[in-house]
Amino acid sequence: MKLVIFAGGSGTRLWPISRNRTPKQAQPFGDNQTLLQKTFARLRRGYPVRDIWLSTSAEQYPLLKKQVPNIPRSQVILEPARRDTAAAIGLAAATITARVSPQETIATVWSDAYIKEPLVYLRALKDAGRVVTTHPNQTVLIGLKPRYPDTGLGYIKIARQVETVGKTDVFLVDRFVEKPDQRTAERYVRSWQYLWNPGMFVFRADAMLDKFRAWLPATHRILMKIADDLGTPRGNATVKRLYPRVEKISIDYAIMEKDRTMLAIPADFTWSDVGTWAAVHDMLADHPHHNVSRTRHISVDSRGNLLFSYSGKLMATAGVHDMIVIETDDAILVCPKSRAQDVKKIVLELRSPETPHHL
Repeated sequence: MKLVIFAGGSGTRLWPISRNRTPKQAQPFGDNQTLLQKTFARLRRGYPVRDIWLSTSAEQYPLLKKQVPNIPRSQVILEPARRDTAAAIGLAAATITARVSPQETIATVWSDAYIKEPLVYLRALKDAGRVVTTHPNQTVLIGLKPRYPDTGLGYIKIARQVETVGKTDVFLVDRFVEKPDQRTAERYVRSWQYLWNPGMFVFRADAMLDKFRAWLPATHRILMKIADDLGTPRGNATVKRLYPRVEKISIDYAIMEKDRTMLAIPADFTWSDVGTWAAVHDMLADHPHHNVSRTRHISVDSRGNLLFSYSGKLMATAGVHDMIVIETDDAILVCPKSRAQDVKKIVLELRSPETPHHL
């Protein structure tokens, strides 16, 4: 099985640390290791380097290759343009088809995930790979048993049990469920049929490309042309010329929500996509009311705050609760944790001729 680390995102909700040229996966949170380095180290506990691939943008690769120098260039997939997750996964399937085998199993690994129990995670990956071996035409999802009623995540609704592989129960997927409201999320937690959807997919390369043929035929034609030319002198030129033409759409909308044959295996480990500063606080705090600071911090009657100074300034708070304060050399972010999703709106406001240097 080949594990492809997808590290081409920009992480706009973690501005002002995450920017176009220094995205969140290349940043340390809480210690000196970046999210990408933690992801690579986690995979190395269960797989050799020859099975670990990296997918990223041509723009970000010079930065990322310094962080994971053990991954050889021959196992790097470069996107010449950002075209969302369907295109990135399709390019990975086409590349591994050409360079390894159409029958190779692929697991999607997101570079920005926090996983507390790596051995449980690795066991779930291996179980999913075994399921793909016996069901080569079907995509296997790793779903997480919900620990609380999260309204910020999508869910997987599972149907009947198909089989048991080793000690792992395998279920047919009924459908994807969008982010629920609080009452609905509470109902999901009480039911065995609903799992958090962390976007962990395992599939055979040729089977995934067949799904592109069915639901994204124009993109499929481009991917197959790329696969044909990879390994020839014109391979890189073909990728640069054709890849920007593929449809820009997420893998969930393009394929997963249309596929009625998917399988799911439940797993139980602590996971976060580290998508917002509130998620960073949850990841680093021992308790929701504890302050988390990455600088010297003086607190007077303050709790539940995330306080990062990347220039080393002293931070002092009095009567401040559940706030995010992030300070860099050229920007300061201040917002309640409950509004952490709105940082993305700030980035949209910054996309003007007057403030390009802040992106």
